[in-house]
Amino acid sequence: MFSRKTPKPQNRIDSLIGAGTSIEGDISFSGGLRIDGEVKGNVRAVGDQHSTLVVSEHARIEGEVSVSHVVVNGTVIGPVRSGEFLELQPKARVTGDVEYSSIEMHLGAVVQGRLVHQGTPAKAVELKLATSNS
Repeated sequence: MFSRKTPKPQNRIDSLIGAGTSIEGDISFSGGLRIDGEVKGNVRAVGDQHSTLVVSEHARIEGEVSVSHVVVNGTVIGPVRSGEFLELQPKARVTGDVEYSSIEMHLGAVVQGRLVHQGTPAKAVELKLATSNS
């Protein structure tokens, strides 16, 4: 009755960009990706798969992020689009607009941009006037 089937986030990390690693160029991935280094380029999940991106405390991304489930505790300079769930942890620093369906923002996280909710629009309800029989 109250259950709503929502896809679970990817709990497994398939790929890692380690600390001290710097990548210039766009990254497309599926599954789980953790970034501890620096990326100058866009980071996107492939297709409509449920993917997870973890941006660690020391990580930095300069570019657009577009992933269904995003956890940020580092720096992102560019827009962030999360189709399902976005978590901004205490050391998150985002400079750019943030689009999300569901968000969790911890004390200390900073967003310099707009927060835009991208949920499903509410259904329109048609109201009918009650008729009186007097």
